[in-house]
Formats: sequence, structure tokens, C-alpha cells
Amino acid sequence: MRNKKRHTALFIMLAFATALLFVLSLSLGPLKIPVSEVFNSLTGQHASKTTWEFIILNYRLPKAITAVIAGIGLSISGLLMQTLFRNPLAGPYVLGLSSGSSLGVAFVIMGAGLLPPVAAGFLISSYGIVLASCLGSFAVFVAQKLRDTTSTLIVGLMFGSFSSAIVGVLTYFSTAEQLQKFTFWALGNLGNLSWTSIVILAIAVTVGLMLSILSIKPLNTMLLGENYAHSLGLDLRKSRLVIIFATTLLAGSITAFAGPIAFVGLAVPHISKLIFQTSEHWILFWSTLFFGAIIMLVCDMLCQFPGTELTLPINAITSIIGAPVVIWLLVRKQKFMA
Repeated sequence: MRNKKRHTALFIMLAFATALLFVLSLSLGPLKIPVSEVFNSLTGQHASKTTWEFIILNYRLPKAITAVIAGIGLSISGLLMQTLFRNPLAGPYVLGLSSGSSLGVAFVIMGAGLLPPVAAGFLISSYGIVLASCLGSFAVFVAQKLRDTTSTLIVGLMFGSFSSAIVGVLTYFSTAEQLQKFTFWALGNLGNLSWTSIVILAIAVTVGLMLSILSIKPLNTMLLGENYAHSLGLDLRKSRLVIIFATTLLAGSITAFAGPIAFVGLAVPHISKLIFQTSEHWILFWSTLFFGAIIMLVCDMLCQFPGTELTLPINAITSIIGAPVVIWLLVRKQKFMA
């Protein structure tokens, strides 16, 4: 009962923090806009300056929504992978999803010119990019023919190496303009999405989250070991397929539109477990969801220097925050094993 009250209080605090940071992300930036003007723009009352309203509705609002979606999707996919492999250092890209998505996007950016104009036009659209990214990630499903998670992990790593090699070949034969475009995508960017792209991304992530919710009970059972899960009648092969499919939708679609954002999926589930001190995935799912949105909003705000037009790539900030967390996990694991 005591833990339930504590968890409820924490969830209320997280919801409030998410809403506050969302509004602040619309207010802060190279040009500081009063919070009251942000509320006026969002509620249809119009800001006192047309420029402010244009910046809020056409630049900062789509960027903030993308940050929330990306933070939620990557964090939840990281939680799924850490439980599936029972490895605290597993992340959303452990199965080669990042490399597979990179291969799909690299083909769109650097190889679409080899196709007929109609096919090339579809590929460079929002629908084509997310389709190519997810199809690149779907190759990991060959691992479902394997019986254990260790073999699945090895196949994912090998697929990642193979995809990276193909991307290297494509970059070698690409023009300077194509290389620049692919490099900017690889650095991560939350601010270049149209509303159409955001809707497509939101749909893909929503489906992935629904599959994740359906996997909560199997995830709790997997914590007890595969043999015990079998004794309870859990179909591990089917459960692994659903979990990997959910991770593919979450990580693949986000990577397609925002780039391969590092460390968020790896670090956030551990922060959630540390704060809530539980292994119950129903609690971890929602806490990780909130923490993912909060941390990505914070990272997005840190990317922008107040008073200047200088903006850092999102990957730079997430790595600065996430790398110390990963180092701490490694040190903590070594102390535990000693």
C-alpha cells in the first residue's frame, strides 16, 4: 500500500514535469517567447506578435512533439530489449535495428537515383523513408528461426555489421551532396519534420506501444527464466516475435525520421528502475514512457543556445548525458561481480 501511494505520487510528478517541460520547450530557444504568449498561440487566442506565433506553431511545436514521441519510443524499446535478453546493457539497437534502418535510409538518399522516377519519388517521400527504414530493420526476423535469445543477439549483431558494410559501399560511390544529407540524418534532428511526417511517425509508434502493452505479462514472466516461463505455458517464440516486432516499429520509425539517437533507449529504463525500485513491467512501462519524454525534451532544449542561432545535433547532447550513465552501469556491474 505504501509503495502504491509512492508510485502514484511519482507518476503525478512525472506528468506535471512532462507538461511543464513541453511548454518550456516552446518558450525557450534562440528567441525567448513569454509562456503566456505560448498559451495564447496554443489556445487559438493568437500571440501579440505574429512572428512569435509563427515560430511556435510551425517550428517549436512540431519539434517538441517529435521529441516526446522519440523519447517515448526509444525508451520503451530499450526496456523491451533489456528484459528480452536479460542484459542491463542492451538497447533498442542491439539487434542491428539502427544499422538496418541506416541501410534503408542510405539506399533512399544515395541509391534512389538508380530506380525509375516513379519509384524514386515514392522512396524520398515520408512514406518511403519510414518504409525503407522499417524494412531494413525487419531483416532481424530471421532470428526467429533460432531457439534462444543469445543466438538472436548474435544474428542481430552480424546483421548490423553487414548493413554497415553496405552503407559504407553506398557512401563511397555517392556525391558530396548525398553524403552531406546522410551525415546530417545520422547526427539526429528533431526539427525538420512536416506535420505529415509527424502523423506517420505517431501512428507507427502508437502501434508499437500497443504491442508493448500486450507484452507486459510475458515480460514479467521472462524475468523468472525461460524454463519457468515454459512451465507457465508461455509461448516464448511468439512472445519474442511480438517484442521484436514492437521494437522494430518503435526504433525503426524513429530512426527513419529523426536519425539514430544514441543512449536514450539504454539509459532511461535504468533511471526508471532506480527511481521506482520495482521490476513490475506495468509500472516500468509508464514510468519509462514519462522519463523518456522528459529526458528528450531536456536534451532538445540543451541543443539550442539562448540568444544565438547555434543548434547542436541531438545525438551530441544525448551522448553527453547518456555516456556517464552507461559508464556508471559498467562500474556498478563490475563491483557487483567482484
